[in-house]
Amino acid sequence: MAKCKPSLPVQRFPIDSLNRALDAIRVSTELIEEELRPHLDVLLTIVQDRKRGTPEQVVISGILPVLAHTFQSKGPLTLISARLVAELAREPLVRKRFGEAGLVSALLCVLSCGDEEVLLYAGLAIARMSYESHAHQEQLLRQGVMPRLAGVLLRCHGNKDLEQVCLLALCNLGDVGEGEEAGLVWERGVSLRPGESLFRGVSPHSCSFSSTVVMVKLSQWASDQFAVSIEVLQRCSSSFWNVHRKKHSVRRFPLTNLSSCPKLYKVIKYSVQNVPKNRSLKTRVFHTFL
Repeated sequence: MAKCKPSLPVQRFPIDSLNRALDAIRVSTELIEEELRPHLDVLLTIVQDRKRGTPEQVVISGILPVLAHTFQSKGPLTLISARLVAELAREPLVRKRFGEAGLVSALLCVLSCGDEEVLLYAGLAIARMSYESHAHQEQLLRQGVMPRLAGVLLRCHGNKDLEQVCLLALCNLGDVGEGEEAGLVWERGVSLRPGESLFRGVSPHSCSFSSTVVMVKLSQWASDQFAVSIEVLQRCSSSFWNVHRKKHSVRRFPLTNLSSCPKLYKVIKYSVQNVPKNRSLKTRVFHTFL
């Protein structure tokens, strides 16, 4: 008789855990913490791993309205839901459905809470969903996200992580965001007027002669009225200009160095419009590059 092969243990695929978690969250009619939290924890872990196909399953499952409901209830599941939504906001396919699922308005409600950890993840979700998305930018602005974010930024003075997330969200809403991966380092500037706050963000990833500087100026007129001004500047180092002072002709400047600094090239490209007849050294250099 042929020998029977020993039975192999059944392998448990992550897809099974994902389906069970999605099914449990979708059919939940009451937000009972003991029942939902384990499934939300499992889903958060799987989403953080960014497995292929997970965003599609989350959209198909129909759980986004349930997450919006957890925000509106402001119960003990708010924090884990905010962390989950912040991770889901990384995925374009998922965040595209945030509006119809009610998550946009639900996130705005969360910005009024006093839990700084919840505010951190809610602000991160807003920053990610509004990055290079005109539809979400317009929807959030129409529903009054700016005064809420400004209020969080001013009242949470001292929480550096929350401060940076709010500034990132403001920049993305203004469509001048550098992206989360840019890793801007923010610091408070000196305010010259009462009721005005100034923030400066500098990119640590810059080429040898140029860096990006983002200036955010916040002016408060009344308890819920703010004016936000955002500027993106390119700062050139002194060594950049010293190179040109040593050149007999600005036309001999090596163009190959520009490939490492596309943003500087963009500024140069825009700077040659309407060049005056009496050009300074700086203007001549910009004009010669093109």
